[in-house]
Amino acid sequence: MSQVDYKAMSYKELRRYFLKHREDQAAFQAYLARRRERARPVITRIDDPDFDNKIQTAIRQQLAEHRS
Repeated sequence: MSQVDYKAMSYKELRRYFLKHREDQAAFQAYLARRRERARPVITRIDDPDFDNKIQTAIRQQLAEHRS
């Protein structure tokens, strides 16, 4: 069996590969490591008086990133 280069895969490719090869522990570890790298920061707290505004701003930023 040939070695798979997980680092050369995009996040989506690695995810698809892992879902098709769930028994591949190295793929699972690579996927978990990649997910940790993509961790999203905490935007606000539930008791923040500006909660709605911060959430809406974060959504707009994500939409703008996906469009570009």
